[in-house]
Formats: sequence, structure tokens, C-alpha cells
Amino acid sequence: MPNLFHFYPLAGRLATRKEENPPSYAVFVECNNSPGAKFIHAAADISVSDIVSPTYVPLVVQSFFDHDRAVNYDGRTRPLLSIQVTELVDGVFIGCSMNHVIGVGTSFWHFVNTLSEIFQSQEDNIQISRPPVFERWFPEGYGPLLKLPFTHEEEFISRYETPQLLERIFHFSTESIAKLKERANTEYKTTKISSFQSLSAFVWKAITRARRFPSEMVTGCRLAINNRSRMEPPLSPDYFGNSIYSLRAVTTGGELLEHDLGWAAWKLHQAVANYTDKSVRDIVNDWVRSPSVYQISQLLDPPQIVLMGSSPRFNKYGNEFGLGKALTLQFHKLKADGREGGASIDLEVCLPPCSMKALESDEEFMASVSLPSSPM
Repeated sequence: MPNLFHFYPLAGRLATRKEENPPSYAVFVECNNSPGAKFIHAAADISVSDIVSPTYVPLVVQSFFDHDRAVNYDGRTRPLLSIQVTELVDGVFIGCSMNHVIGVGTSFWHFVNTLSEIFQSQEDNIQISRPPVFERWFPEGYGPLLKLPFTHEEEFISRYETPQLLERIFHFSTESIAKLKERANTEYKTTKISSFQSLSAFVWKAITRARRFPSEMVTGCRLAINNRSRMEPPLSPDYFGNSIYSLRAVTTGGELLEHDLGWAAWKLHQAVANYTDKSVRDIVNDWVRSPSVYQISQLLDPPQIVLMGSSPRFNKYGNEFGLGKALTLQFHKLKADGREGGASIDLEVCLPPCSMKALESDEEFMASVSLPSSPM
């Protein structure tokens, strides 16, 4: 495994500093004398088709990721970066895990893309095209170390046990995405709704139908949004770390299903359009005045939320490590990208069995889903 010269924090561990007056915790990355990142070589007596052919993502895939069921605070003793290469009967599965304290999808794929660049260059001292930026951004008057107002780790650490879910990858072709975008913009008489906003609204409506909520029950759709380009001045796109927020559009189940796709997509568009530099700074300033640790339950509150994660803009299928183009991407615990390129999207949906079966019986939803070209 290449060394982490360019991305050195990934070789560290989390460290804590506890202070008594006032009671507080400080959490930071310690790179000195760290055991480093972790590389695992494993083997499984199954074939590629055993993973990609079933309708639902097999449970065995969970064992291909070293950080299964870990929480960020485990980074004190567990690696911040772990790569597990599992040899299959006729292929390999590369499972990459990164502690979320260190970065988000933007940083994760920046790292993977750079590894691919280094591999393909075959040079000893390559000058990478996008050096990561580690200089931290803090609101005025704060930093470089923020303290959490706790006296014991039990006050801010909780283990979230995922309920029984079925995970299935639905393929939306470039043509299907274009139709959804055209439909949403036509229905709302605008040209401003994006492809991803259209798809997200479409999925939001379909999953709400599948869940069969009472009409008065509140439902929402959350989108992960990148702060970097929205700040003034903007942060570098290569800023390595966490600089995102989770926007949401909220309505009742009845109102969502009574209106058309364009109405739902416009609510998501407005949430994105209204998110500005002031929004970012207000949110961050509120947090530093009253620090807290985000819990997964907060992102899923109300529980009728649809959470869209990842981004189709990440370069996921363009990486090369001497094994050819990846056949498929699978995420451990809604994620999106398309192997076919263009505007195609492979959407991994995680739902309880009864809701998944209802979604699969939804004629409108399944009419927009297409079979991807076989990767085999």
C-alpha cells in the first residue's frame, strides 16, 4: 500500500484532552507514534456473481469493511483509514473505510482518486495534481482547538444499531434521469431544478407511498450539501476535512403525494438555493456557542425522513489500480453514481423489508428504473 505522505492525517489516531475547569473534552488527530493506517488481506469462497447478481446486497458484504458498526470516537484505538482487499474466487472486493471525523465524501474520493493517479503514473516522486489543503477554517475568534462541554465520553457517545433492512441498487439511465428532470421543470414551469433534485424528489415521493404514512404525518427529504463553494471567499475544493451540512425539505405525507413531482423537486431546489455563506456561518457560529456531537438519530428525525447521501459528481468509476474498471460500487450503509457514465445513477436504497416490497410494487417508480448494462 502506498504511503500516506500526501494524506498524513489518515495515518494517525484520535486523541483526547480532558480538562476539569471548566469541564471539557478536546478531540484532535495525533500522528506521532501512530500505528498508521490498516491494510487487510482476506479471502472468501464466493464469486463476483454471488455479490452482484442477487436482488439485494448480500449480508456478507458487511464483512468486507473493517469499520462495520464503528463510531467516530473509536478512532482513538482503531485506524482512521482501513483498506481491506478480499480475494474472491474470480475477482477481488476492495473495501475502503475512513473515519467520518477526518472527512466526508469529497475528501474520501479525493484520496482514492489521488491513489489512482499515483498508481497510474508509476513514478516514485509524482507531483499530484490536487494536493489536499489541511489548513483549518474556523469562524472568527475560534480555533485551532474546539472543546466539547462534557465530563465523560458516555455523555456524547451512542451506538446506533441499524434495524433490519434490505439494501438494493436501482439503476437510473441517463435517459431516465433526463426525463425526470424535464418532467419536474415542466410541471413547475421553470428550468432551475437539477437532475439530482428531480431524482431525489422522485425517490422521496415513491418511498413515502411505500411507507403508507397517515396523510397528516410529517415527512422530509435530506440532502448533503458541500459548504466549500458556498462560502465567501470559497474554501478550496481540495479542502480536506468536514465541510458539509444536511439540508432538508419538510411537508406532510398527504401534501407531498397530492402534489406533482415538480412541486416536490422545487421544495428541494429552494432549500439548496437559499443555502448561502450566511447560512453556513450562522450554523457554525450557533454550534461553537453551544457545541454538541451529532447523532445519527438527529439526521433521521423525524423518522419519516428520506436521507440522500453521497453525490453523483464524485469520480468513483474512473479509478484504476491494475485490475480494470470496477464492476460495481457498494456502500456500507441513499448513495449514488453511475458506472455507465453520463448522467446515469446507481442508487442504493436501504429500507425495511415491507417498505422495500411496496417500493418494488410501485409501477411509477419501477417504470423509471432500468436494467444496467451487465458488468460481467
